[in-house]
Amino acid sequence: MLKQRYYFLYVACLLLLACGCKSPQKEQPASRPNILIIMSDNQSANHVGVYGDATVRTPQMDSIAREGVRFTNAFCNSPSCTPSRAGYLTGQDIWRLKEGANLWSILPTEYPLYTDLLEASGYEVGFQGKGWGPGSFEANGRKHNPAGNPYKSFDDFLKHKKKDAPWTYWISSLHPHRPYEVGSGQKAGIDLSTIKVPGYLPDNDSVRKDIADYYYAVELFDKELGDALNLLKQSGELENTIVVVCSDNGWQMPRGLANLYDFGTHVPLIISWPGKFNKGTVATELVTLNDLAPTFLELAGVAIPSEMTAKSLLPVLSKSGNDTTTQREFVVLGRERHAFVRQHGMGYPGRAIRTSQYLYIRNYAPNRWAAGDPPLYGDIDPYMLNYPGPAKFYMIANKNNPAVKPLFELGMGKRPAEELFDILRDPHELHNLAGDPAYKNVKEKLAAEMQEYLVQTKDPRATGGDVSIWDKAPYFSDIDKRAHPSAEAIRQFKLDSVYDYLK
Repeated sequence: MLKQRYYFLYVACLLLLACGCKSPQKEQPASRPNILIIMSDNQSANHVGVYGDATVRTPQMDSIAREGVRFTNAFCNSPSCTPSRAGYLTGQDIWRLKEGANLWSILPTEYPLYTDLLEASGYEVGFQGKGWGPGSFEANGRKHNPAGNPYKSFDDFLKHKKKDAPWTYWISSLHPHRPYEVGSGQKAGIDLSTIKVPGYLPDNDSVRKDIADYYYAVELFDKELGDALNLLKQSGELENTIVVVCSDNGWQMPRGLANLYDFGTHVPLIISWPGKFNKGTVATELVTLNDLAPTFLELAGVAIPSEMTAKSLLPVLSKSGNDTTTQREFVVLGRERHAFVRQHGMGYPGRAIRTSQYLYIRNYAPNRWAAGDPPLYGDIDPYMLNYPGPAKFYMIANKNNPAVKPLFELGMGKRPAEELFDILRDPHELHNLAGDPAYKNVKEKLAAEMQEYLVQTKDPRATGGDVSIWDKAPYFSDIDKRAHPSAEAIRQFKLDSVYDYLK
């Protein structure tokens, strides 16, 4: 109860933050826009029709892009659901959020959230689905999910919100998160022969079928988007509503989710407000999902807290926007503990700097298994081999096949302390250039720029602070700590029935 009282006091004081904000409190516009966020769960940027995928069918996302601004260099701040969503809500880099940098964690109440700030300023704030998480908001005294007030559906929210109040609503989809129904992609008519298999995965029927099932889940998300847009039109509020379409992080394949490679961090981001924002344009600026928090606050006329390390996207979105303040030379990304998949709950800490051409990664614990301890490699779903995952199963089963072994090592082997990739020449990030003398100056420059940024933003891994919090922080899903592979996986790979990561 005491923690809850502190939380209520915290919310009540939110609007007093103006005295410590980046810019003075603005007079709120007479008609503040509504904001509808529709977020998919684990979808990489390139798996959208308008982003160049000729196989997956995403007519709704494509339509929103024709009406708004499509970002081609948008990244999540962390390739893991909970910290990615925490960065998005706070507008802060995940290493500033203590336990909030971990999956299945808490989000400490000391950090201002755009949702709370908007609600305190008069907005109706709601969400459905995961919102922030997975984690425990109850463990540190929050009265509800940091995403806002829960609703069964967008329709339910529209029916029960205050009639004349501006609102923000977050549709947090379950798609295309695993598990998938095996064979669902082909049943839906997805042509396996047109699928472009990335170079870090084997190209065979098992992998193509797995990708097709994922594509079908993406198409289900696209249908959800269409249903939401129809409700918005029926409500009569479309004209004054900003629509944001994005994903929290990349797809659930080797080198995807929980990895600092582009396949784990590069996400779709499309923003539309017909008549107010640029129409049918492509923005190449380097941005992150964290930038949405200050964007929403600026749109609502609410001062942006000085703690936020992100930048408003309005200069890119508005018709008259020629401001250069949003332009960056790079973005810096990070990860700590994803799933509970190593003995004693150890994570796999890393930081990355991404420019328009290069990706440099610093792995702080190269002695650990990047994809989780063998034989489960649990940081790659399917949930520690508990449910089907044809691509991962195939790679494990064929790890000694000369054609598969290099890809198995890329996805599941140990990694060096430094990695460097030339994105323009090597878009699938197959060739680590960190040890190439020809790239020595590039590597040193990127490493120095990343270190400077991390020090500036007070990352304990750069400043010599206490980093043990991320390995020792509570993990609020006990079932994960004792992994139970499926009967099929036990039979195929001759596994034990239980793997206890607490020992």
